[in-house]
Amino acid sequence: MTIYTDLHIHSKYSRATSPKSDLENNFIWACKKGIDVIGTGDFTFPAWFEEMKEKLVPIGNGLYKLKPSLEKEVLKLVPDSCKKSISFMLTSEISTIYKKGVKCRKIHHIFHFPKLEDVAKFNKTLDKIGNIRSDGRPILGLDSIELFDIALNSSPDGFLIPAHIWTPWFSVLGSKSGFNSIEECYEDLSSEIFAVETGLSSDPKMNWKISSLDKFRLVSNSDCHSPSKIGREATVFNTKPDFYKIKNSLKNGDGYVGTVEFFPEEGKYHMDGHRKCDFCCEPAETLKHCGRCPKCGGIITVGVEHRVNRLADKVGKASIKPITGGEVYSLIPLEEIISEVVGVGKSSKKVQRIYGEMIKDLGNELDILQNIDLDRVGQICGDLIKEAIKRLRLGEVTKQAGYDGEYGVIRLFTDKELERKPKIRYDLEHKLLI
Repeated sequence: MTIYTDLHIHSKYSRATSPKSDLENNFIWACKKGIDVIGTGDFTFPAWFEEMKEKLVPIGNGLYKLKPSLEKEVLKLVPDSCKKSISFMLTSEISTIYKKGVKCRKIHHIFHFPKLEDVAKFNKTLDKIGNIRSDGRPILGLDSIELFDIALNSSPDGFLIPAHIWTPWFSVLGSKSGFNSIEECYEDLSSEIFAVETGLSSDPKMNWKISSLDKFRLVSNSDCHSPSKIGREATVFNTKPDFYKIKNSLKNGDGYVGTVEFFPEEGKYHMDGHRKCDFCCEPAETLKHCGRCPKCGGIITVGVEHRVNRLADKVGKASIKPITGGEVYSLIPLEEIISEVVGVGKSSKKVQRIYGEMIKDLGNELDILQNIDLDRVGQICGDLIKEAIKRLRLGEVTKQAGYDGEYGVIRLFTDKELERKPKIRYDLEHKLLI
């Protein structure tokens, strides 16, 4: 069976997250988006861990579900077309900041455990070392190797995936704080790592330029700070929802299908630039200006495209798919598609009403974007949405790259096309019309 997983998310206890980021809302949005297995996020935070213990029950395969009575109530808030069984995996992101060699290293790691007892043991050890009570994503002054060793001793079946490996500020290969290889960071324990997370600003094809990454499966996750962002990136498997089967798929490839991705240009660190001055540039221009913003003289943030090309070592810096490589599905979130078509913000009531009507009539978001018959989409939503999803599936998009913390913009229509088309409207009977 095909399953979609999103194993890097955050709870309401992480900094800059929605207060709605609880287990119930994450369940609801996983259903709406089409995610089958979702991470809990933030299991090191004491209050969240207690909430997990209260609301989750093990199902015997390393995953958890909401308690039956709670799940029954939550399912009442999910459209019938999207109702499904959702499993939770125990996950948490941890930030480590430490000095190694002459550099300050700032690395983010995602931990995946099969048992609450393992989490309790891990948390108890970390609580003696640093502050795990101030934020859902704690910051610890540990070397990555030390932290990984503690995790392996706490949960022999657990595993670590380096998070968003190219992000400039907080990642293993980022331009500001990272290393030049996974092995440099994790040293003797690097053999225990079998997957890395690409992050929103890169996709597998970019990572396939670097031979040292060929041994790893590439995963994608939303890293969401609010429930509605769940599933904006995901990893696809052909296996049952099962902690050990998912781990084995990543380790050995059996059942690993590939990833659902942002177009990497939409990521907020894809290209070089200086957001304060609204300055975005290609890597060659960064070098031309000696890494300084030509408008103010400030330091340009070197983006993912630049950093990947700097480490690329395949002939001609070509993207050559390795044996570990999977399928790549590049998508645009449905709310963004609707927003472009109707000409109002994606968080507006109008967009949210149309989104709700679409998933009620057509099914979950991932299914709409990838599989639902286009004629059926047209019958429900009209020709503009139908054409938008057709272009998305064909990869016919216009890209404006993100940089220095500013998200990029991916468009499906030109302004002139939308000016000539009638707008979608929402009538009193809640039907979408052209």
